Amino acid sequence: MEIYLDNSATTKCAEEVIDIVVKVMREDYGNPSSKHIKGVEAEKYIKEAAAIIAKSLKCQEKEILFTSGGTESNNMAIIETALANQRRGKHVIVSSVEHSSVKEPFNYLEEQGFRVTYLPVDRQGHVSLEALKEALCDETILVSVMYANNEIGTIEPIQEIGEIVKKFNPDIIYHVDAIQAYGKFKIIPKKLNIDLLSVSGHKIHGPKGTGFLYIKEKTKIKPLILGGGQQKAMRSGTENVPGIAGLGKAAELIYDNKFDEKINKMYELRNYFINGLKKISDVTINGCEDRESAPHVVSASFAGIKSEVLLHALEDKGIYVSSGSACSSNRPGLSSTLRAIGLPEELQDATIRFSFCFDTTKEELDITLQTLKELLPVLRKYKRH
Repeated sequence: MEIYLDNSATTKCAEEVIDIVVKVMREDYGNPSSKHIKGVEAEKYIKEAAAIIAKSLKCQEKEILFTSGGTESNNMAIIETALANQRRGKHVIVSSVEHSSVKEPFNYLEEQGFRVTYLPVDRQGHVSLEALKEALCDETILVSVMYANNEIGTIEPIQEIGEIVKKFNPDIIYHVDAIQAYGKFKIIPKKLNIDLLSVSGHKIHGPKGTGFLYIKEKTKIKPLILGGGQQKAMRSGTENVPGIAGLGKAAELIYDNKFDEKINKMYELRNYFINGLKKISDVTINGCEDRESAPHVVSASFAGIKSEVLLHALEDKGIYVSSGSACSSNRPGLSSTLRAIGLPEELQDATIRFSFCFDTTKEELDITLQTLKELLPVLRKYKRH
C-alpha cells in the first residue's frame, strides 16, 4: 500500500485535469495568438481559466496573469515591483520564514542596493506586527508575507498586516505568497488589501509548470519576460494552453460546492494525526494546532533521529513524507524557518513534514502512526550505537 503524505511538495493531478490537458494537446493545439479558428479555440481555454480563477478570488479576469508556477510568480511580484517603484524608495520588508522563491529575490534586491528588513516571528511562526510597525518608513515600497507557511503550516495575520501597511501608506505594495493557501482558504485579495498574490498549479492537483499572479488593477509592476507581447505584454511567450486549461479545471474542482466540507475533513484528520503523534515519546509538534494552521500540514520533530534517516525508513514502508521544503532539498542546510521559531538545532535536523490532501484517509494515518511506533525505537537504538 502506498501512502503519499507529501502534498505540500506536489499533488497528484486530478483525472479531470489530465483529461482536459490531453484534449488540448491532442485536439485544440492551436496557438492562441493565431487569427484562425484553431487559435480562437485555444484562446478560449485561457479566457475560461481566467474566469474560473477570478471567480474564486472575486476579482477581475484581467487581474490574472498566468505564469510557469509559484517561483516565477514570486520573482515577478518582488523584483519587478521593486524595480518599477524604486524612485519612491528602496526599502522593502519581508518575513524571516519565507520560501526560498521569496528569500532569494529579496537577496537579489539587497545586492541591487535595496535595504531589506526581515521581520521576526514567535515560537509558532507568526510575524511580529509590532516589528512591522517599527520597520515601516517613508522609503518603504513593498511588503511581502506568506499566507500559510510551507514547512510548519502557520497562518500569518494577513488581514492585520494589510491594514497596518495601507494605513501607514496606501501606496506601499503588499505581496502575499499564497502557494500553500490557495485551495485551502477562501481568499479575497481586495478585502485583505493584497496587491499581488502568487499561486502554483501543482499544489492544487493541477499540472506542474503552471501558476498565476494576481495583480490588482493599477499596481505598478514591470514585465519579467519581454517578447511578442502576450498577456497584455506582461509576460511574453506563447501561452501554455494545456497547462492553463488544467490549472483552471483544478481551481474549479477545488472551489466546488463541497469546499467547506473537504476543508473540515482535513482539519479533523490533522487533529487526529497530531493527537496520535503526541502519544509517541520524544516527539515535538511545530507550529500551531487547530484552525491557526493550514489544514494540510503537520511538522513534527523526532528527537535522536536524523530526518533523512527517518524519511527513507518510512519510504521503505511505502510512506512518502518530506524533511522540509521540497524546493530546499537542492540546497542542503538547516531550515531558516525552524531556526526562526527557535527550535533547538538538534531538533531542526530531526524534523519531518507530513502533508495531506482531500483524499487522505484515516486508515493511512493509522498505518503511518503504527509504522512510526515500530521504527522509532529501532532507529534510536541504532543511533546510540
